[in-house]
This record gives sequence, C-alpha cells and structure tokens, in this order.
Amino acid sequence: MDKKSKFRTIIFFKDYFQKFFEKQSKKVKAKIVWTFDLVEDLQRVPETYLKHIENADGLYEIRVQIGSDIFRIFCFFDQGKLVVLANGFQKKTQKTPKQEIETALKIKEEYENKK
Repeated sequence: MDKKSKFRTIIFFKDYFQKFFEKQSKKVKAKIVWTFDLVEDLQRVPETYLKHIENADGLYEIRVQIGSDIFRIFCFFDQGKLVVLANGFQKKTQKTPKQEIETALKIKEEYENKK
C-alpha cells in the first residue's frame, strides 16, 4: 500500500507507549504493529481492533489479542486523522482498570495543552 492511501496516521506522544511496547515479547510487538497498520489502512476499523470508550472524553482503545493474552492501547484522535497513542497495558480482568483510563486522560490533557 502506498503512503497516500492511509486513512489515519498513528503517532507517539512522548514515550508513554514506547515504554510499554519495549517490555513486550517479539510476538506481541509484531501483533501490535500489525494492528496499527490495520487502524491506519482501513476506512472503517472493526470494533475488534478499535473501540470508543464510554464516558471517557474521546478516548479509544486499540485492542490487541494473542491467544488468551489481551492488550489495550489507549489513544485519541487529533484533527480526525491522527491517532495519538497514550498508554498501553495487558488486560487481566473483564473491566478496564479505572487507573489506566485516568492515566490515558491525563496524557490526552497533557497533549492538548502542549499544542
């Protein structure tokens, strides 16, 4: 696919996501990168991979699953096309930990204040 046909561009804000990413296994990293490509390249991303979080002020989660391991990467949009990555974590329970959402919202606020 050529660069022009992307629907979205994923960017990293500071090193929040990077720290999480570096700790993952090769297999997990590959799946995360594959999922990012999907988010960038598909006009309509299935909820399996990108889901809006209820009552969380414009937060989305990129969803990555490998076998029974589930990972979530919080992100938000900037100018509709840019997906800014916040924090990532491995999901161990049914519900997304409130603390992780709060962290993502702080990152989002920090990003918006920097602009």
